[in-house]
Order: sequence, then C-alpha cells, then structure tokens
Amino acid sequence: MNGLSPRTLWYLEHLTPDLVQASSVRQVIFEGDTPYQHVQVLETGSFGRMLVLDGKTQSSESDEWVYHEALVQPVMVAHANPRRVMVAGGGEGATIREVLRHGTVEEVVMVDLDKAVVDLCREHLPAHHQGSFDDPRVSLLHEDALAYLEQRETPFDVIIIDVPDPLEGGPAYLLFTVEFYELVRSRLAPGGLMVAQSGPTGPTTVREVFTAIARTMERVFDEVSGYDVHIPSFGMTWGFIACGGPDAPNVSAMSDTEVDARVRERIASGLRFYDGTAHRGMFGLPKFVREAVAAEKRIITRDNPVFAV
Repeated sequence: MNGLSPRTLWYLEHLTPDLVQASSVRQVIFEGDTPYQHVQVLETGSFGRMLVLDGKTQSSESDEWVYHEALVQPVMVAHANPRRVMVAGGGEGATIREVLRHGTVEEVVMVDLDKAVVDLCREHLPAHHQGSFDDPRVSLLHEDALAYLEQRETPFDVIIIDVPDPLEGGPAYLLFTVEFYELVRSRLAPGGLMVAQSGPTGPTTVREVFTAIARTMERVFDEVSGYDVHIPSFGMTWGFIACGGPDAPNVSAMSDTEVDARVRERIASGLRFYDGTAHRGMFGLPKFVREAVAAEKRIITRDNPVFAV
C-alpha cells in the first residue's frame, strides 16, 4: 500500500503493483484529506519536499523543474505569440511559473478544483511556485476545469492540462476523454495548442494510459506529438502529448536551432532543462512506444474511461 511506513520512516510508492520505490522521510509536513483526495507534503531525504496525492508523487523539489519545463515550454515556444493561457490543475504553482517566463503572456487562468491543495502548496512549496501566484497576470479559480471551459467565451492560445492521473474515483479522469478534448479544441484560438501530462511510458507501463490518451487525442486533433522525459522522483519516464488543429504548428518538428533561438528571444534566464538538444531528445520516442501507440485501439470516453493503476 502506498504511504508512510510507520516503523521505518520511509515513504513507499507502488510504481506498479509489483514495483516499489522508497525514500526516507525527514518530516511529515502535512497529511490529511481534502473533499477530493488524500494529500501528503513530505520532506524526503532523496527528493526534498514532495507533493503526493492519493499515494502518487506529483512533484518534488529535486526534479520538478524537469517535469514542468518539459510540460510547458515546448508548446509555449512553438506558439508564435502566446498571450492567453489556461492551466487546468497545476496546484504547486510551478506550471504557471513556467508560463509566466514568456513576456508575451497577458492572461493566465489557473483552474484547480482543490483549493486546499493549492493553499498547502502556496505555504509549503515556495521553491516550486516562486511567487507566481501573486503575478497580476494570473487569475486563480477553484472550480471544475470542464465546467469553466464550457462557459468561457474568449479562446486561449495555449491550454495546459496538468491534472493528476485518471484514477478511478479521482477528481480528474473526465479530463482525459474525447468529450473533454473536443471542448478544449473548441476553446483554442487559431493556431492554438494544448498539452497534457499523459502518464508513464516505460516498457511495462506505456499501455497503462499513455497509448489510449494518444489515440483519443488523434481522434480529435490534427497535429498530435507525443514525447517523454525521465523523472527520477517518479521512478520512470513520463509522457506528454501536445496537439492542435490543422492551423497549429507541429511542436515536434521544431529544430534544435529554432528552439534555441526562440528561447533566447523570449526567456531571459532560468531554464535548467529545456533547450533545443533536450527538445530533440524528448520527441525521439523509442520504437516500443511508437509501436504501442500504433497498436492501441482504445478511445477514452465518458462512458468508457481508462484508469491508471
């Protein structure tokens, strides 16, 4: 069972039903339940401060910048002029931190259902958000992202889906469906892009949710580009999928020199992971991942959801 081992003071996480990753716990900063999920904020020996939701590591101080730069920067850099951006989830504040690096951005709407988690992150994970919640360009809403998009009239240039895995009984599984992606597409401005965290991509885990998410997005979007990166605190490679309509740029097609030129032009400093070389590597998915996506038949719908293990 995922959680704290009271005898050994180790945090144990089941990466799969047959594989456990463990880290020493120096301090339990918070543990409790919100109306939506079980929350732990831990000070660990291996990864620093860590946010855990429903027994799943969401991010850690040691490598959150790898995850968040990989999630945010490819679509932001690929877009010609990202001015309006929506973030679904992203409770730690690190996702909006990465968005706000771009001087073109005029409006960021962060929609995270669980106010208690956001408040905990604001208080206990300052290295993650780095004050980004207080940027005047940010509007922070605590409501369902799907319901918010249904009533939003002004389109977004970029929509970033940074919600927890689609767990059975969890708060986010409906944000991985055809119906939700169709709604997202209808709320993108011309040339707009969406990106979503899309689950693990290891040899034994790629079919858990990644391949089905990819196939579902292909049902809705014209441009679909999957990529992944190794996240040590997750214990495996993690996948992302960027997509857009027929007028959207192909994110994977950017050359390393083009990425580096745009980063120099738009971002003054601060990136630790993402550049042209990293971009080329992330989008060079290994053969087994490409073959697994090609063989996938599942399409995720409201009536036929797919759940992570």
